[in-house]
Parts: sequence; structure tokens; C-alpha cells
Amino acid sequence: RESTAAKILRYVARAPVHLVLVVLGLLWLVPTFGLFITSILPQQALAQKGWWQFFSTPSLATWSNYDALFHNAGLTNALKTTAYIAVGNTVLVVLLGALAGYAFAWLEFPGRDWIFLGVIGLLVVPLQMALIPMFRLYDTFGIFDTVLSIVLFHVAFGLPFAIFLLRNFFVGIPKDIFESARIDGASEALIFVRLILPLGLPAIASLAIFQFLWTWNDLIVALTFGQNVQPITVWIFGQLREFGTSIDVIAPASFISLVVPLCVFFAFQRYFVQGL
Repeated sequence: RESTAAKILRYVARAPVHLVLVVLGLLWLVPTFGLFITSILPQQALAQKGWWQFFSTPSLATWSNYDALFHNAGLTNALKTTAYIAVGNTVLVVLLGALAGYAFAWLEFPGRDWIFLGVIGLLVVPLQMALIPMFRLYDTFGIFDTVLSIVLFHVAFGLPFAIFLLRNFFVGIPKDIFESARIDGASEALIFVRLILPLGLPAIASLAIFQFLWTWNDLIVALTFGQNVQPITVWIFGQLREFGTSIDVIAPASFISLVVPLCVFFAFQRYFVQGL
């Protein structure tokens, strides 16, 4: 067993690193904490001083901003729209990316390596290059300003990274497992469902977190392909543009839009770390 003196020395040796990490973590959390305090202060108080006045007069805090916000039909509709877009596109990207990743990793077909190189090349294509062409295409097919149009755009630009990530993870799975399954008469579909998905869960969870966060925080795509369809980012942007001083609306809405992806990350944090 390790002696008490050795434990103390080990803790003392690690103390500077832990102290630096704690300081960096607190500095990183200051803007989020300030946003939360701002969201529970009345607009009249914020017009006079900053959010730090909460520490001298905590009685200023009120939940009326959140109460008014949750009775705002525009915000509730924006949250529903964002959930439809983020969840729908994440499910499609994970499913299609896993299928394609398995095919590139373990199935033999003509031109497999060249096609995979093409997928890698798509990673460098800027998203902004496709906005105007896709705008015209959506207008031709009559799906502009719909949830489907935004979902499909995110799926198209999320798949190259998904295929790249999952293919490289699936390649690391021992080949003997698949050979044993095929000897037992398992089809490729059964192998995918019973072996690939459970064994690839850490990478799949990491991909799902990335894709969900990117889509939830998106602004430019939703602004381009939506007018009546407004996710939470577009709704907050509209409030900022229309009512520039309405901090009592913008702050709580921004904090709500921050909390949801944060909860998703912490829920899948264990798988995320394993996937990395």
C-alpha cells in the first residue's frame, strides 16, 4: 500500500496543475454565469449597472423574465422547430454515416478507396459555397422555408465527417468477430445491427454530440433557408435586430438555448470521452 507521506507528496506535486485548471475553468464559466445573472435581473436594473450588481443587492433577482418568456408563443415554437431540426438531422447523419462507414471499412466493392478519398475531399468544401445553389434547388422543388430543407442541408454537410469518423473507428474492430458471425450464418444487416452498432457506440455517441451541437447552434443556414421557419438562434437574432434593448428577453432566451446542448453533452459525456 502507498504510504500517507507518499500520497501527500503526490497531491502536493499535482496541486499547481489542479490550481491552474481550476482558474481556467472559472474564467471559462464567467460569461455563462454572467449571462444567467443577467437573465434573472429586471431590465431597469440592467440599464443602470452591470450584472455584478447582483452580489451587492441579491433581492433584485426575479424569475419574471423566464415566466414571460415561456408564455411567449414565438419562443416555444422556435424551441420545437430547433428540436425537430437538431434531432432529425442527427438521427439521419448517425444512421447513414454508420452504414457508409461500415461499408467503407469492411465491405469490398469496386472503387471503394477512391470513393472514400472523395468523401475526405468533401470535408474541405466551405458550407457557404452551397447556400445559393441549394437555395435555387429548394425553390425549384418547393421545399424552401421548411424544416425538411434545413435538415437535408445539415445532413449533406455532416455526412463526410460522420463517414470519416465512423469508418476509422470501425476499422479498429477485430476482423475475427465478423468472420465468426459470417460462419454462424449472420447476414451483413445482422452484423451491422448486432455487432457494429454496440461496439461502435462510443464513436456514434461522439458523432451525435458533435452533430447536435453544430445544428442547435447554427444561424447562417437557418437564416438562408427559413423565413417562417425559425429555430431558436434565428428567433434570438430577430429579437436583437428588432428590439435592441430588450435584454430581459434576449438574455433568458440565450441561456435556455445554451442549457439544452449542455445537458445533452453531460448526458453522453462518458461515451464522448471513450469515443475520443
